Amino acid sequence: MKGTVVSINLSEKKGTPKKQIEQGVLIENFGLEGDAHAGKWRRQVSLLGVESIEKAKLGPTNGLCHGVFAENITTRGIELYTLPVGTKLKVGDCLLELSQIGKECHEGCQISKLVGQCVMPREGVFAVVLKGGVVRAGDEIEPVEAF
Repeated sequence: MKGTVVSINLSEKKGTPKKQIEQGVLIENFGLEGDAHAGKWRRQVSLLGVESIEKAKLGPTNGLCHGVFAENITTRGIELYTLPVGTKLKVGDCLLELSQIGKECHEGCQISKLVGQCVMPREGVFAVVLKGGVVRAGDEIEPVEAF
């Protein structure tokens, strides 16, 4: 099962939609350089598929685009939320490890207010960076046994 990176997104403040950038730098055991969610914890990088965003478009939404659900990496063609925690993902030349599937949406979430609902609690995934490097749209993303 392979997918493709559709966009890289970052925000300087937690709880806000991210802005699409041309490329990003994943830093080992930290996350996406310049992103508010980066740090030494289990949710260093967030990922969400365009397929999940499309599902949200069936409901009451307003202005959906990549990064609106605060995901760092938007993907296509791979249902990341069906993979078990601990799965290693090769993203371009980088290596991530799934650390959490879904999350509790906090009260007063700006994203939920903006689009009417949030799919991150159900279908968003989080990962830690095992091997850093540059990541960009068009990179392949796939589960791997060994790197």
